[in-house]
Amino acid sequence: MNTKEILEIAVKAADGKRAEDIVALDVQGVSFMADYFLIAAANSKRQVQAIADAIVEDARKAGIEVKRVEGKQTGNWVLVDLGDVVAHIFQKEQREYYNLEKLWSDAPIVNVNEWLED
Repeated sequence: MNTKEILEIAVKAADGKRAEDIVALDVQGVSFMADYFLIAAANSKRQVQAIADAIVEDARKAGIEVKRVEGKQTGNWVLVDLGDVVAHIFQKEQREYYNLEKLWSDAPIVNVNEWLED
């Protein structure tokens, strides 16, 4: 399975739990950490945790190794490390504060619209 397919699984899982403002960045040219960052927002701690759980569950079902999950206890910002795809799920205020899109502004945005349900 290639990294874009892993990204698609994570995007669909986040969307399935009503994540908001889903953005994927292609960080291959600007970072050695991963190929893609998935960034999504949620309205509450419980929703952040549910989105992270859905990404982990769907990844495991697809045979993708989940390297680690950080921040789930607090539910403000959860990082799900799928190797070459790293998902960042934030409560809205934390997302605005950390503004990863600006931090990684050299990374092209991946069009994920075809993976999102209307």
